[in-house]
Amino acid sequence: MKKFALVILLLCFFHTLLFALENKNVLIINSYHRGFQWSDKVITGIEKVLYNTNININVLYMDSKRIASAEYYKELKELYQVQLKKANYDLIVALDKFSYEFSLQNYKELFKNEPLYFIGIEQYSKEDVKKYGLEKKVSGLLEKRAIKETVNIIQKLIPKLKKLYIINDASKNGKDSDPFIQKLIQQKKENIDIEYIRESTLNELSKKFSKYRKNEAILFVRFYNDRHGKLYKNSEIANFINNSNLPVFTTDTLFIGKGSAGGKLVNVNHLGLDAGKDILSILNKDIKMPFIKKEDYYELIFDYKKAQKFQLNLRNLKDKFVYVNFPKSFFDRYRKFIDTVFIISPFLLLLIFGLIHNLILKIRSSKILQQRIELDKILLNAIKSPIVWQDERGKIVTSNTKFNEFMKLKEVNNLNIAKSLEEAENSSIKELLKPFINKKLGNNELIIKNNHNKEKIYLIHQTDYIENIYKTSGTVTVLTDITKERQAIAEKAKHQEFIIQQSKLAEIGEIFSSIAHQWKSPLVEIATIAQEQIFNAEGEIDEVNNKYVNDIMIQVRYMTETINNFQKFIMPSTKKSVFDISESVYEMLEIIRHNMKYNYINVNVEVAPKTNLMILGYKNELMQTLLNIVNNAKDSIIKKRAKSKIKKGEILISIKNINQCIQIEIEDNGEGIPKENLNLIFEPYFTTKVNGHGIGLYMAKLIIEDKIGGEIKAKNTAQGAKFIIRMESFNENISS
Repeated sequence: MKKFALVILLLCFFHTLLFALENKNVLIINSYHRGFQWSDKVITGIEKVLYNTNININVLYMDSKRIASAEYYKELKELYQVQLKKANYDLIVALDKFSYEFSLQNYKELFKNEPLYFIGIEQYSKEDVKKYGLEKKVSGLLEKRAIKETVNIIQKLIPKLKKLYIINDASKNGKDSDPFIQKLIQQKKENIDIEYIRESTLNELSKKFSKYRKNEAILFVRFYNDRHGKLYKNSEIANFINNSNLPVFTTDTLFIGKGSAGGKLVNVNHLGLDAGKDILSILNKDIKMPFIKKEDYYELIFDYKKAQKFQLNLRNLKDKFVYVNFPKSFFDRYRKFIDTVFIISPFLLLLIFGLIHNLILKIRSSKILQQRIELDKILLNAIKSPIVWQDERGKIVTSNTKFNEFMKLKEVNNLNIAKSLEEAENSSIKELLKPFINKKLGNNELIIKNNHNKEKIYLIHQTDYIENIYKTSGTVTVLTDITKERQAIAEKAKHQEFIIQQSKLAEIGEIFSSIAHQWKSPLVEIATIAQEQIFNAEGEIDEVNNKYVNDIMIQVRYMTETINNFQKFIMPSTKKSVFDISESVYEMLEIIRHNMKYNYINVNVEVAPKTNLMILGYKNELMQTLLNIVNNAKDSIIKKRAKSKIKKGEILISIKNINQCIQIEIEDNGEGIPKENLNLIFEPYFTTKVNGHGIGLYMAKLIIEDKIGGEIKAKNTAQGAKFIIRMESFNENISS
């Protein structure tokens, strides 16, 4: 029994050995032609893995980029039937989409019972495999391009990205990538304007991207076939990418170093190596079939020259990345020369050692103190604050150039600091610096006014020091300019006060909104009571009662519309929208119509013919700005009427287009703006009114210039004052 078992084991061993020694044959059906860079690199990777094995590789080229008609595929099938009739293969490998679909459709006519392994397609369908009854035969390696990840990287490199062009041709491979791109567009459409290009020509694309446009970029997925069916070489595509005046990001390594700015790339060589490992495992039966894998090896690679040209901020990337086209160092550029010098001139080493030895001796012979003084001078002069050293007798040991400039002294060394103050030209500084001469500082701040009455604030800091070499002592005085810091503190206080004021206005708006909401219910009740009066009246309704009820209903309707307009006006705009500027003007005037009427002020609106009145901005905030300016004009007119200088107020609001912008001019016949205040009216907290808070026109400037991106200015006219607001008009064609 033991002998029988031993024989069985030996037979199994020899069978395995013979199987291992037996040559195996693999047929690769390449979708493309020889010389197509992507498929050639994949095959090179496979051959590298299988080089020292007993596996033979045969490659058939379909040339599907150049010819892809049904008639061609039919003739190709007939040709392959003749070629493969007597051939025996252990594995069929379909390289990319065309050969994979061709192999599925013609499996029964071309092959016997071999397993089918695909490489490089992006989408795998079980239904397609099931349709041809090959569920247990098909395995493969999916190539998923990191499209979404690369777009995220582009946004990090170009933080203010406005527009992204995605180029993906209309081939079968392009259709595989299309769902991922469409999904990306849906996810990003609110933040980025994306133009998806499927059909074009390289000539058209070259013209389209011949000019640089800030905050725009291109994601190049593929473009081998144009709209006319022309096949482009890799060299032609690389030339287009390299000459583009927008940064071009790619999804694989084919064009890196040839014009691509980079991205999260599929390494085509690595794809071939992984495919080779799968093929080896299948033939050695080390892996269970069927299986579907995804190529998960990506590389972050960027072109240094392109990054510099388009100012890509690679510091925003947290992941590690690799540079290509990095500038060579001095040693890389002159490597041959350096090697030659070291080879032919070894005696230079002895000369260098001799020179170094002499230099060391010379340095040691120099006075250490002198070195220290020179270094101190350099360091002192590099500091922007005035610094002076005085010894225990009050004499200046040294000072930096900033102190000399500050004191307006030509020479200060060995001078007594008190004497230097007497010689200083700046008499105001003399008195201010006297306290720190005798170290009797009360307040360590120094305030100096220049000829323009502008203040400079210095912080004076004194430190005693002891010099150990010569056992001397003294005092170091540093004057630090803290003017900007103090101004920043003051500005911060103003800003906080402004925020508090804004908060109060917001709370008032909420209270007004609540009151308006509560007023609506009584108005409805009043209208109901008035209508019941008519319907409950016995007999015929007399004319007086009917008129009475109609008057009530008109007033109720007017009050309701006023409340609705007011509620709508006080609601802050949270999002930019496109609106008609003239409608905003009329809505604003409707709110203050009675106020203007009771103050005998005529408000006229003039709109120039054929004016584009559409703008993109914040409607309610703009109405608030216009209301503020009109109310200021009203107050100015009331003052002028009180002095009997005019009988009736006039406010003219004109709207027109100037150079693709909308210009609003608000002109009144009031008192105008005092000349000395023209440059101050937009400053925060500046007001000439007794109870004014001084933030109205400041808020107007913030809204127009910071939030909407326009400009506002004011000037006086012969009649009164004029405010001019200019904003960019909205053009749907340009915006799209």
